[in-house]
Amino acid sequence: MGVYLNPGSGRFEESIASEIYVDKTKLIEYTNKILGTEQKYLCVSRPRRFGKSMTANMLAAYYGKKNITRELFQGLQIEKSSSFEKNLNKYHVIFLNMQDFLSKADNIWQMRELIEKAILRELFREYPKVDYPDKEDLVGVWQEIYAEYADSFVVIIDEWDCIFREKRDDKLAQKYYLDFLRNMLKDKTYIKLAYMTGILPIKKYGSHSALNMFDEYSMIEPDALAEYIGFTEQEVKVLCARYDMDFGEVKKWYDGYLFRDNLHIYSPKSVVSAMRSGRFGTYWNKTETFEALRDYINMNFNGLKDSVVGLLAGVRKKIDIGTFANDMTSLETADDVLTLLIHLGYLGYDPVLEEVYIPNTEVATEFVNAVKSAGWDEVVRAVKNSEELLEATWRGDEEAVADGIEVVHMETSILSYNDENALSCILMLAYYSARNYYTSVRELPAGKGFADIVYLPRKSSMDKPAMLVELKWDKSAESAIAQIKEKRYIKALDGYNGNLLLIGINYDKNSKKHQCVIEKVLT
Repeated sequence: MGVYLNPGSGRFEESIASEIYVDKTKLIEYTNKILGTEQKYLCVSRPRRFGKSMTANMLAAYYGKKNITRELFQGLQIEKSSSFEKNLNKYHVIFLNMQDFLSKADNIWQMRELIEKAILRELFREYPKVDYPDKEDLVGVWQEIYAEYADSFVVIIDEWDCIFREKRDDKLAQKYYLDFLRNMLKDKTYIKLAYMTGILPIKKYGSHSALNMFDEYSMIEPDALAEYIGFTEQEVKVLCARYDMDFGEVKKWYDGYLFRDNLHIYSPKSVVSAMRSGRFGTYWNKTETFEALRDYINMNFNGLKDSVVGLLAGVRKKIDIGTFANDMTSLETADDVLTLLIHLGYLGYDPVLEEVYIPNTEVATEFVNAVKSAGWDEVVRAVKNSEELLEATWRGDEEAVADGIEVVHMETSILSYNDENALSCILMLAYYSARNYYTSVRELPAGKGFADIVYLPRKSSMDKPAMLVELKWDKSAESAIAQIKEKRYIKALDGYNGNLLLIGINYDKNSKKHQCVIEKVLT
């Protein structure tokens, strides 16, 4: 067993021995399919604390030629696969954590030297009898070994993108690094599988659109690997039953990463921490400082601040992800910033509608911290005062509700405040704290149409009234209530009769004032 060549299975053994281990070994069935094919290059990117290193350690444990891990995988999903025995412990594994090498080096050239020396030292130890023409040429040494023994290697690279995160502005170092990886990996018969994982997808620029032999799986397009990005909803339900945790609360706090086929993915670190501690809170966010988020949302791109305010309010934003260069500095538009935040885990992405959104309560809390630190005092006040507005609504204080919405509108200054969509954004920001008690649904199919906004009490807040909100632009709040009744929106909330509020909100363009009418539905 070596340090970088066949490092053993110890780290994966620790994962399995942990109090909570969720079996993701079926991923190996996929990597077995692409072994030794033109698709043998795989780059998987996802946010911090989403299990990247654990997956890398799992692959090292399974493929490592010096390992004896049949018992380790006993009872796990991969054991049922027909490819399990065929590839178990059959290949030499080279495992590189690029962050470790970068932390020991003063520059990228020294980092490359450290990597090559580390690999060469262990290859020479494993293959001492080969006649090497040039012992300093890593690729040449590898090719000589393959020519002599026909031994194939599985290369696993963790934190592959650390250069692009820590040396963000050093374009020369980044290109040199990409050239190094390409030269070491591309079109090499000694590579049986190359698996890279990090936060960012592969950097794009010109002829260095780099490492184009890799198939990429990311938070935007995880495709066949979506269920391995984090915990699935079914896996979370099993943990909730085991730890007697309210699934609805877990969903509110940690769900929100939605992929194709309606697959919901949860933040693994957060779910595990909540189960073990027995309480809900911001766990994943504690692994990152909010300064990074603050700096990105505070960039002076046209429309970015309005987009963030809308996202905080719970409104989705359609974006173009195509111009993002897959780094943290080549940001030219608000959409580039929002795309980066998808990869960092601060935003969810709907690939069908091409929309971004704040995925859950945990991340929303981080956004509030970030805007507070960024000096967005008007937004912070709106969030802070939202509890008072909600209580005024429950009391039926129409004047206080209208005044509260008015304050949010005036202070946040949404530029395009000219239709019901803008009014909806302001309203949802004004009712920010409602997410502590309610699940909000926009455009809920009801009766003969769609209710603008419906607030349904969560399981833990069933003492709160359901709220059905209809918005009007330059009409009247009374006409909003009348529409609710005429189109029988109430039928969709029959179960809440006796504990249901009808709320009509109107904005008058001439007076530039909001009006509110609140009615309680009697049983």
